[in-house]
Amino acid sequence: MADKFEDARGTQKLRTQDSELRTQNFSLPVRTVTATRYCTPLREGGSLPAIIEADDDGMYVLKFRGAGQGPKALVAELMSGELARAARLPIPEIVFVELDSELARTEPDPEIQDLIRASSGLNLALDYLPGSVMFDPVVDKPDTGLASSVVWFDAFVTNIDRTARNTNMLIWHRKLWLIDHGASLYFHHTWKDYLKRSRDPFQLIKEHVLLPFAGSVAEVDVRLAEQITPEVIKAAVDLVPDSWLAEDSSADRPENKRQAYVDYLTARLEPPRAFVEETIRVRSQHL
Repeated sequence: MADKFEDARGTQKLRTQDSELRTQNFSLPVRTVTATRYCTPLREGGSLPAIIEADDDGMYVLKFRGAGQGPKALVAELMSGELARAARLPIPEIVFVELDSELARTEPDPEIQDLIRASSGLNLALDYLPGSVMFDPVVDKPDTGLASSVVWFDAFVTNIDRTARNTNMLIWHRKLWLIDHGASLYFHHTWKDYLKRSRDPFQLIKEHVLLPFAGSVAEVDVRLAEQITPEVIKAAVDLVPDSWLAEDSSADRPENKRQAYVDYLTARLEPPRAFVEETIRVRSQHL
C-alpha cells in the first residue's frame, strides 16, 4: 500500500511539473494520447465531460466531440487555451485524445454509451488536477496583475463563462488555474459580419468574476497584445484538426475557416481595442 501511495504521489508530482512546463512554453507540441478507461462523468458540466485515464498513465478531463455543443466547443477550447498559454496564463496541459467506441461497452449508463459512440475518434482533454478546488471569490484573492490579465484575455476571446455562478477556475497547489474555454469565440456560431464584429467591445465583461480584482487592465494591455502576435494566433489556429472544421455547418472549406479565425483574432487586437476600453469603463462604473 505504501508503495502504491508513493507511486501515485510521484506521478502527481510529474503531472504538476508537466502542466507548469506547458504554461511556460507555448511552442511545445500538443500531444495525442489514447483513452484506455472511462472513470467518472463530471455532471456539473453542460456537455457532460468526464475524467478518463489514458495510455500514458495520465488522468484527463475529456471534452467530447459528440456532445451537444459539437466540435465548435473543442475548437474554442483548443484555440483559446493555447492563446492563453502564449499569454503566460496558467492553463493545464491540453491534449488530443483518441477515443474508441468500444469503451462504451463497459458503461451501464445509456446516455454515456451514446456520448462515447458519437465521439469516436479525435477529442480534446485537459490535464486532470487531482485535489484541486473550485475558485471562490470570497475566499481566494488573486493578485491584481493576474486578475487583470485574465479579465483582459477573456474580453479578447469573448469568454462568456467566467462568472460568479460558474467561475471555471481552479485552485491547485495554491495557484489559480484556468479551465473550460469552450464557450469562448462565440462569433463562430454565426459567421455573418465576423470581421466587423471583431472590433466590438465585450459587454458581458461586467459579469466577470475577477473584474473587482482587475485594477490594472490598462497596464497589462500592451504586454498581452505584444505576446499574442499574428504568428502566435496562426500557430494556435493551425492546431485545430481539419475534421473539426469540416463538421461546421457552414459551406466553407476548412482552410477558409482557418483563415477566418486568424483574421478575426488579428483584427480584434488592432488598436484601439474596444474590448479594453469597455472593460475599464465598466469596472470604473460598478466599483
